[in-house]
Amino acid sequence: MRQTGTKAGERMLRRARWWLADYVYAGYWQVRGFFDRTAASDFTVGSRAPILILPGVYESWRFMRPLISVLHDRGHPVHVVPALGHHRRPLAESAATAATVLEESNLDQVIIVAHSKGGLSGKAVMLSRSGARVRGMVAIATPFAGSAYARLLLPSTLRAFSPSHPSIVEMAGQRDVNARIVSVYPAFDPHIPEGSELPGAKNVRLATGGHFRVLADARVIAEVVTMAEGDALSSS
Repeated sequence: MRQTGTKAGERMLRRARWWLADYVYAGYWQVRGFFDRTAASDFTVGSRAPILILPGVYESWRFMRPLISVLHDRGHPVHVVPALGHHRRPLAESAATAATVLEESNLDQVIIVAHSKGGLSGKAVMLSRSGARVRGMVAIATPFAGSAYARLLLPSTLRAFSPSHPSIVEMAGQRDVNARIVSVYPAFDPHIPEGSELPGAKNVRLATGGHFRVLADARVIAEVVTMAEGDALSSS
Protein backbone atom coordinates (compact mmCIF):
# COMPACT_ATOMS: atom_id res chain seq x y z
CA MET A 1 0.00 0.00 0.00
CA ARG A 2 2.81 2.38 0.90
CA GLN A 3 4.54 1.68 -2.41
CA THR A 4 1.30 2.31 -4.30
CA GLY A 5 0.81 5.57 -2.45
CA THR A 6 4.39 6.60 -3.20
CA LYS A 7 3.93 5.97 -6.92
CA ALA A 8 0.68 7.93 -6.93
CA GLY A 9 2.42 10.81 -5.18
CA GLU A 10 5.27 10.76 -7.67
CA ARG A 11 2.79 10.78 -10.54
CA MET A 12 0.95 13.77 -9.08
CA LEU A 13 4.22 15.63 -8.54
CA ARG A 14 5.34 14.92 -12.10
CA ARG A 15 2.04 16.17 -13.48
CA ALA A 16 2.25 19.30 -11.34
CA ARG A 17 5.69 20.03 -12.77
CA TRP A 18 4.42 19.49 -16.29
CA TRP A 19 1.48 21.78 -15.60
CA LEU A 20 3.72 24.56 -14.26
CA ALA A 21 6.15 24.24 -17.16
CA ASP A 22 3.19 24.30 -19.55
CA TYR A 23 1.93 27.67 -18.34
CA VAL A 24 5.41 29.14 -18.21
CA TYR A 25 5.82 28.18 -21.87
CA ALA A 26 2.38 29.52 -22.83
CA GLY A 27 2.91 32.78 -20.95
CA TYR A 28 6.31 33.35 -22.53
CA TRP A 29 5.09 32.88 -26.09
CA GLN A 30 1.92 34.87 -25.57
CA VAL A 31 3.98 37.83 -24.35
CA ARG A 32 6.63 37.40 -27.03
CA GLY A 33 3.95 37.12 -29.69
CA PHE A 34 2.38 40.37 -28.49
CA PHE A 35 5.60 42.26 -29.13
CA ASP A 36 6.57 40.39 -32.29
CA ARG A 37 6.28 42.60 -35.36
CA THR A 38 7.44 40.08 -37.95
CA ALA A 39 5.19 40.14 -41.02
CA ALA A 40 3.38 36.94 -41.95
CA SER A 41 4.53 37.42 -45.55
CA ASP A 42 8.16 36.94 -44.46
CA PHE A 43 7.58 33.19 -44.25
CA THR A 44 5.70 32.53 -47.50
CA VAL A 45 8.75 31.90 -49.71
CA GLY A 46 10.14 28.39 -50.16
CA SER A 47 10.48 25.53 -52.62
CA ARG A 48 9.15 22.66 -50.53
CA ALA A 49 5.58 21.65 -49.66
CA PRO A 50 3.51 24.59 -48.40
CA ILE A 51 2.51 24.64 -44.74
CA LEU A 52 -0.68 26.15 -43.31
CA ILE A 53 -0.53 27.05 -39.61
CA LEU A 54 -3.71 26.92 -37.51
CA PRO A 55 -3.30 27.93 -33.85
CA GLY A 56 -5.52 27.02 -30.93
CA VAL A 57 -8.24 29.04 -29.26
CA TYR A 58 -7.06 32.36 -27.77
CA GLU A 59 -3.81 31.99 -29.73
CA SER A 60 -2.61 34.13 -32.60
CA TRP A 61 -0.44 32.64 -35.35
CA ARG A 62 2.58 34.16 -33.61
CA PHE A 63 2.11 31.74 -30.71
CA MET A 64 3.36 29.02 -33.09
CA ARG A 65 6.37 31.05 -34.21
CA PRO A 66 8.93 28.40 -33.09
CA LEU A 67 7.37 25.81 -35.43
CA ILE A 68 6.97 28.38 -38.20
CA SER A 69 10.64 29.36 -38.05
CA VAL A 70 11.92 25.79 -38.09
CA LEU A 71 9.74 24.77 -41.04
CA HIS A 72 10.54 27.92 -43.01
CA ASP A 73 14.27 27.38 -42.40
CA ARG A 74 13.85 23.92 -43.96
CA GLY A 75 12.59 25.53 -47.16
CA HIS A 76 8.83 25.37 -46.67
CA PRO A 77 6.64 28.35 -47.55
CA VAL A 78 4.61 28.83 -44.38
CA HIS A 79 1.19 30.46 -44.57
CA VAL A 80 -0.85 31.72 -41.64
CA VAL A 81 -4.41 33.02 -41.33
CA PRO A 82 -4.29 36.50 -39.76
CA ALA A 83 -8.07 36.83 -40.20
CA LEU A 84 -8.55 34.14 -37.55
CA GLY A 85 -7.32 36.59 -34.92
CA HIS A 86 -7.19 34.61 -31.69
CA HIS A 87 -9.33 31.82 -33.13
CA ARG A 88 -12.49 32.45 -31.10
CA ARG A 89 -15.00 32.08 -33.93
CA PRO A 90 -17.28 29.03 -34.34
CA LEU A 91 -15.64 26.04 -35.97
CA ALA A 92 -17.41 26.28 -39.34
CA GLU A 93 -16.55 29.96 -39.68
CA SER A 94 -12.93 29.38 -38.70
CA ALA A 95 -12.59 26.58 -41.25
CA ALA A 96 -14.09 28.74 -44.00
CA THR A 97 -11.65 31.53 -43.16
CA ALA A 98 -8.70 29.11 -43.34
CA ALA A 99 -9.94 27.62 -46.62
CA THR A 100 -10.01 31.10 -48.13
CA VAL A 101 -6.23 31.30 -47.72
CA LEU A 102 -5.81 28.04 -49.63
CA GLU A 103 -8.01 29.27 -52.46
CA GLU A 104 -6.74 32.83 -52.74
CA SER A 105 -3.10 31.74 -52.58
CA ASN A 106 -3.82 28.81 -54.95
CA LEU A 107 -2.04 26.35 -52.66
CA ASP A 108 -1.89 22.62 -53.36
CA GLN A 109 -0.41 19.60 -51.57
CA VAL A 110 -0.63 21.61 -48.36
CA ILE A 111 0.39 20.24 -44.98
CA ILE A 112 -1.70 21.70 -42.15
CA VAL A 113 0.12 22.06 -38.84
CA ALA A 114 -2.42 22.77 -36.12
CA HIS A 115 -2.60 23.15 -32.37
CA SER A 116 -5.62 22.30 -30.21
CA LYS A 117 -8.75 23.87 -31.76
CA GLY A 118 -6.69 24.38 -34.90
CA GLY A 119 -6.83 20.63 -35.47
CA LEU A 120 -10.64 20.73 -35.47
CA SER A 121 -10.65 23.63 -37.92
CA GLY A 122 -8.07 21.82 -40.02
CA LYS A 123 -10.15 18.66 -40.20
CA ALA A 124 -13.16 20.77 -41.19
CA VAL A 125 -11.08 22.27 -44.01
CA MET A 126 -10.09 18.78 -45.14
CA LEU A 127 -13.77 17.81 -45.26
CA SER A 128 -14.70 20.89 -47.28
CA ARG A 129 -14.45 21.56 -51.02
CA SER A 130 -10.96 22.93 -50.39
CA GLY A 131 -9.89 19.63 -48.87
CA ALA A 132 -8.47 18.43 -52.19
CA ARG A 133 -5.72 21.03 -51.73
CA VAL A 134 -4.58 19.41 -48.46
CA ARG A 135 -2.18 16.46 -48.44
CA GLY A 136 -2.48 15.90 -44.72
CA MET A 137 -2.41 17.40 -41.26
CA VAL A 138 -0.30 17.11 -38.13
CA ALA A 139 -2.58 18.02 -35.23
CA ILE A 140 -1.03 18.69 -31.83
CA ALA A 141 -3.06 18.25 -28.63
CA THR A 142 -6.39 18.51 -30.45
CA PRO A 143 -9.66 17.69 -28.62
CA PHE A 144 -11.08 15.51 -31.38
CA ALA A 145 -13.54 13.99 -28.90
CA GLY A 146 -13.97 17.23 -26.94
CA SER A 147 -13.01 17.94 -23.36
CA ALA A 148 -15.11 17.15 -20.29
CA TYR A 149 -13.80 20.33 -18.68
CA ALA A 150 -15.56 22.45 -21.30
CA ARG A 151 -18.93 21.82 -19.61
CA LEU A 152 -17.67 23.66 -16.53
CA LEU A 153 -16.59 26.82 -18.35
CA LEU A 154 -18.66 29.95 -18.90
CA PRO A 155 -17.42 31.38 -22.24
CA SER A 156 -19.35 29.89 -25.15
CA THR A 157 -16.06 29.78 -27.08
CA LEU A 158 -14.81 27.15 -24.63
CA ARG A 159 -18.10 25.35 -24.04
CA ALA A 160 -18.03 24.50 -27.74
CA PHE A 161 -15.40 21.88 -26.84
CA SER A 162 -17.89 19.87 -24.78
CA PRO A 163 -18.03 16.22 -25.96
CA SER A 164 -21.78 16.64 -26.52
CA HIS A 165 -21.53 19.86 -28.54
CA PRO A 166 -23.03 19.36 -32.04
CA SER A 167 -19.85 20.45 -33.82
CA ILE A 168 -17.73 17.96 -31.86
CA VAL A 169 -20.21 15.13 -32.37
CA GLU A 170 -20.53 15.83 -36.08
CA MET A 171 -16.78 16.07 -36.58
CA ALA A 172 -16.14 12.81 -34.70
CA GLY A 173 -18.60 11.01 -36.94
CA GLN A 174 -16.81 12.03 -40.14
CA ARG A 175 -13.79 9.75 -40.51
CA ASP A 176 -13.07 9.88 -44.24
CA VAL A 177 -9.99 12.09 -43.82
CA ASN A 178 -8.66 10.59 -40.58
CA ALA A 179 -6.13 8.44 -42.42
CA ARG A 180 -4.41 11.62 -43.62
CA ILE A 181 -4.06 13.00 -40.09
CA VAL A 182 -1.27 12.51 -37.57
CA SER A 183 -2.46 13.26 -34.04
CA VAL A 184 0.39 14.05 -31.64
CA TYR A 185 -0.55 14.39 -28.01
CA PRO A 186 1.00 14.32 -24.54
CA ALA A 187 0.86 11.57 -21.94
CA PHE A 188 -0.93 14.08 -19.70
CA ASP A 189 -2.95 16.99 -21.07
CA PRO A 190 -4.37 19.24 -18.33
CA HIS A 191 -6.94 20.61 -20.79
CA ILE A 192 -8.04 17.39 -22.48
CA PRO A 193 -8.45 14.54 -19.98
CA GLU A 194 -9.80 12.27 -22.72
CA GLY A 195 -6.62 12.62 -24.74
CA SER A 196 -6.38 13.26 -28.48
CA GLU A 197 -6.42 9.79 -29.99
CA LEU A 198 -8.22 9.85 -33.34
CA PRO A 199 -9.64 6.62 -34.81
CA GLY A 200 -8.09 5.78 -38.17
CA ALA A 201 -5.30 8.34 -37.83
CA LYS A 202 -1.64 7.85 -36.99
CA ASN A 203 -1.60 8.51 -33.24
CA VAL A 204 1.62 9.55 -31.54
CA ARG A 205 1.61 9.65 -27.74
CA LEU A 206 4.50 11.62 -26.30
CA ALA A 207 6.23 10.71 -23.06
CA THR A 208 5.87 14.23 -21.69
CA GLY A 209 2.91 16.27 -20.46
CA GLY A 210 1.32 19.66 -21.11
CA HIS A 211 -1.06 21.20 -23.60
CA PHE A 212 1.20 23.97 -24.91
CA ARG A 213 4.85 23.03 -24.44
CA VAL A 214 4.42 19.94 -26.63
CA LEU A 215 4.57 22.38 -29.55
CA ALA A 216 8.32 22.47 -28.93
CA ASP A 217 8.71 18.68 -28.79
CA ALA A 218 11.15 17.34 -31.38
CA ARG A 219 8.68 14.58 -32.33
CA VAL A 220 6.24 17.20 -33.63
CA ILE A 221 8.81 18.51 -36.10
CA ALA A 222 9.75 14.94 -37.02
CA GLU A 223 6.15 14.07 -37.88
CA VAL A 224 5.71 17.22 -39.99
CA VAL A 225 8.97 16.52 -41.81
CA THR A 226 7.94 12.92 -42.46
CA MET A 227 4.62 14.01 -43.92
CA ALA A 228 5.92 17.02 -45.88
CA GLU A 229 9.26 15.67 -47.02
CA GLY A 230 8.74 11.92 -47.00
CA ASP A 231 9.12 11.46 -50.75
CA ALA A 232 12.24 13.60 -50.85
CA LEU A 233 13.75 11.77 -47.85
CA SER A 234 13.11 8.34 -49.33
CA SER A 235 14.70 9.30 -52.64
CA SER A 236 17.78 10.90 -51.11
